[in-house]
Amino acid sequence: MKILILNAGSSSQKSCLYEITTPISTLVSQPLWEGKINWSQDQNQAEITVKTATGARLQKTIIGDSQQIQFTYLLSTLTDGTTKVIDDLSAIDVVGHRVVHGGQDYREAVIITEEVKQAIARLCNLAPAHNPAALAGIEAMEKTLPHIPQVAVFDTGFHSTLPDAAAIYPIPYDLVQQGIRRYGFHGISHQYCAHRAAEILDRELLSLRLITCHLGNGCSLAAIKNGCSIDTTMGFTPLDGLMMGSRSGAVDPGMLIYLLQQYNYSSQELDNLLNKASGLYGISGISSDLRKVIAAKEQGNQRAQLAWDIYVHRLRAGIGAMLASLGGLDVLVFTAGVGEKSAGIRQAACEAFGFLGLKIDLEKNQQQPIDIDIATLDSTVRVLVITTQEDWAIAQQCCTMLQEAEG
Repeated sequence: MKILILNAGSSSQKSCLYEITTPISTLVSQPLWEGKINWSQDQNQAEITVKTATGARLQKTIIGDSQQIQFTYLLSTLTDGTTKVIDDLSAIDVVGHRVVHGGQDYREAVIITEEVKQAIARLCNLAPAHNPAALAGIEAMEKTLPHIPQVAVFDTGFHSTLPDAAAIYPIPYDLVQQGIRRYGFHGISHQYCAHRAAEILDRELLSLRLITCHLGNGCSLAAIKNGCSIDTTMGFTPLDGLMMGSRSGAVDPGMLIYLLQQYNYSSQELDNLLNKASGLYGISGISSDLRKVIAAKEQGNQRAQLAWDIYVHRLRAGIGAMLASLGGLDVLVFTAGVGEKSAGIRQAACEAFGFLGLKIDLEKNQQQPIDIDIATLDSTVRVLVITTQEDWAIAQQCCTMLQEAEG
């Protein structure tokens, strides 16, 4: 079964093609083909990169064409040129999409219908950087492959098990009844990493208390018990919780009232302030990329140092909150760009929890670990660095859904 995965972001479109044989293996399969479009800030220029499992590579810059034409070109690399892996797009059996927000109605992966599209569209105001892009990808594939089934896998789905005490805000209850609650995000990644951690440790997932740290440009933590998410840091939108690349994370809501009343901020100005001008970028004044902030910190830049200090403080505080929800900890997992690549962040986070008996092997931590335990032998908590495989997890769910639909 050939499965095309589309993972749409606000400024990029990542795609990959998997071939899955049945029964579905738990081992991660490498994609036959991977393609990515990065759009410039004005959306007028697209940087397209493609690679295949056999080592073929392509890079191309497209200027001026519409995003639909750019996306069509990306798909053409599946069937043409040095990156060809299939004879025709009709060889694709199903298309899977990562959709960030599924609201309360969509807690499991679903085959996309007009009703599902309308629900994704309604939720665009809760995930404005992601849901519109996912919807555009769905509609683009409808035009390209109109008879191929499409599946939506929701980032919010894994967190549908949050208990009410963790999910419901202390606001007037009629607002709760209107759907204002904690949804949580990065669920596909948190779920995959929990299962992968159990595999690495050769333990039953149901027996483990885990905190998974998804630290990328967006950041969130999840407390996982009995295989279920019981707490998480992101909330009604992906803006809540930890300090992120350009997002503020949690702030005093009174501050927003103050900015509205005293400085006449508009809702759009507040949205831009909190989503695009805050976080590492806002404090450092340098970049939303932690690597660049670290480089400036090491050169003595005080704002970069402050950005690092705040990031670490809030990460430790978030882990502490998840720890309290779990009532103990067996496994701490780091994943995503920062979690997988920043030895300094992993060390700084772990140092605060020495009182638990958590100890990391400093040498292992520095060796760019992938899917291994970096805790010392005598550590009471296992510490894993896991390469998150969201696209593979989506592909597995698509395969399962298609098999069920075919009876």
